[in-house]
Amino acid sequence: METGHSSSRQAPGAFVAFARFVLCGGGVGVASSFAVAGLASLMPWILANALITVASTLLATELHARFTFGAGGRATWRQHWQSAGSAVAAYAVTSVAMLVLTQLVASPGAVLEQIVYLSASGFAGIGRFVVLRVVVFARSRAQAAPGSAPVAAVVRAQAPVGAQALCPAA
Repeated sequence: METGHSSSRQAPGAFVAFARFVLCGGGVGVASSFAVAGLASLMPWILANALITVASTLLATELHARFTFGAGGRATWRQHWQSAGSAVAAYAVTSVAMLVLTQLVASPGAVLEQIVYLSASGFAGIGRFVVLRVVVFARSRAQAAPGSAPVAAVVRAQAPVGAQALCPAA
């Protein structure tokens, strides 16, 4: 796995990073919810959620490193491990939400399960955004905007706008 970062990419501002986070992470999250539902028909829900959480965390971390937070390259092993910590917390939130649902509703339907799962995932996702931006990819942002000015000021001044901001490959 590559560990280098391109210093030519500029870190996006908080709003753009959050929009990208929602697009990348939300897309992976929605796909994951359907994958969990499918796997849960073959195995216990908790195990299906654990497997999908691992796979989706690896994918989402790569997407966030490349697009969301302006790291400019593949995620490092350190970033994957740090991201995994926030994913464990997200796994706990979704698992507790689903366990509470089964305690409150004897036989919840698929639609109610999806509503609860996606709501819990959204709540956990906001927490993950903060952790990923402030901790996991913070060093990447600092490397992307070197100099004596505070990183936040440099990032705001250099943040791309328009379609290029949301889709850097465009």
